[in-house]
This record gives sequence, C-alpha cells and structure tokens, in this order.
Amino acid sequence: MVISLVLAVGLLPVVLSLVVGFYARKSFQTNLQLAVDFAANERFRPTARQTRQPDEHYVEGMGLVIGDITCQLNARSPFIRCAANPFGPCQDCQEYEGRDYD
Repeated sequence: MVISLVLAVGLLPVVLSLVVGFYARKSFQTNLQLAVDFAANERFRPTARQTRQPDEHYVEGMGLVIGDITCQLNARSPFIRCAANPFGPCQDCQEYEGRDYD
C-alpha cells in the first residue's frame, strides 16, 4: 500500500504536466490557426484594398502580384517585383524584358 502511494505521488507531476501540456498545445494551435486565417483574410478586406500599392494586381491562377506582369523578370509575388528592381517602380525600368505570347 505504501509503495503504491509513493509511486502515485511520484508520477502525479508527470501526469499533470502531460495534461497541462496537451491543453496548452491545443490552445496554442487553435490561436495560431486563427491568426493565420485572420492574416490571410485581412489582405482581401475592402479597407486593406485602400492601402494596397498602385501596381498590385490580382491575376487568376497566380493570386496577388505587384509590378508589370508582362516582364519576364517579374517575381509573380505580392511582396517583391523582381530580382533586378525588387522595390520598384516598374515604369521606365532599364531591366525590362518583354514576354512573347505566341
């Protein structure tokens, strides 16, 4: 009886730690998923559209891109335009390479 009581008291912190860790991890994952969803949806809210860059466009199949998408050097990204001129603007860029649409 005494041995089982000592084992139970000795294992109690481990069991409590596992239970608290499980609930903390579950809560963290839920909050992280909510934050990711909020950040993804924030770009598409009407108020967010007002703060977009003037050369940001939505292209079907690619999503949001900035810069001149007819340039071969365009990164097709909502964050950078290209390697030659990542922060723009694309107007009068000396590195512009047109794309042939045959």
